[in-house]
This record gives sequence, C-alpha cells and structure tokens, in this order.
Amino acid sequence: MSKFRKDSKKDTPGISTASLPDIVFMLLFFFMVTTVMRETTIMVQQSLPQATEIQKLQKKSLVSYIYIGSPVERMQGTYGTKARIQLNDAFATVDDIPQYITAERTARDEKEVPFMTTSIKADQNTKMGIVTDVKQELRKANALKINYSTRKKVQ
Repeated sequence: MSKFRKDSKKDTPGISTASLPDIVFMLLFFFMVTTVMRETTIMVQQSLPQATEIQKLQKKSLVSYIYIGSPVERMQGTYGTKARIQLNDAFATVDDIPQYITAERTARDEKEVPFMTTSIKADQNTKMGIVTDVKQELRKANALKINYSTRKKVQ
C-alpha cells in the first residue's frame, strides 16, 4: 500500500578508523618536537634567593650552570649535609671547575666562546665561602661572565 517503507533493520555505519594511524603519528611527532629533555639531574637542594632587580638571559644555550647546595635528602646518607658543588650530573670539587669550563668551551663554536656565561645556582642557605672559592676558580679559568640565578621577590 505505501510506496515508502521504513526499514528497521538498517544499522548505523561504523566509525572509520582509516585515519587513526595518521592522527597517532601526528600526535607523536608533535610531542617529540615540543618536549624538552632535562639536561642534568639536580642532586643539590635548590631554594634560590630572592632579588628585586633581575634580568633574563638572552641565549640560554650559551650558559653553563654550576649548582651549589647541600645534597638532596635521598643522598645525604652518602654525601652528608655539607654544601657541595655539582657540575653536570656529578658532584665535584673546586679543583674540577677549570676542566669543566674548558670542556664547555670546546663543546661550543669558536665564535660563541666570548659570549658564554657561567651561572651559579646557589641555595639560599649556602655559606658564601664556597661561592667565593668557585668565583676564584672561575677567574683562574678566565670565565669572567658570571651570573647568579635568583627568583623574583614577591612583594
């Protein structure tokens, strides 16, 4: 009688998964490009002092970091609670600083060496004696551009 019948047996079509691998690889590529890998594992306590007049560094790729502070709690059984110097991923002494600076200079292009900066990230509870010793060794190594890392003072 009726020319048009409603067929109740029709199912809705399934979701096409043909583009799923494209989406997965696009997300993988995005996260690979945008992720920044941690360069060093910080093994000293870092509670930076506060300052009012701070400036951001322009080229962070030309900065070599020296961390100074007491070892983190998980390492205090081995290294004690006295302030230590960390260069890259290892504890060092003041005598190791010239070798570290030389290695950092050789890793850079010759044109970039005059623009290199050494940043001291010292814990706010660190005694100034060890910081002064580090500065003296940096002078001997002719690394005269020194930066103290701080955090902005909250008012």
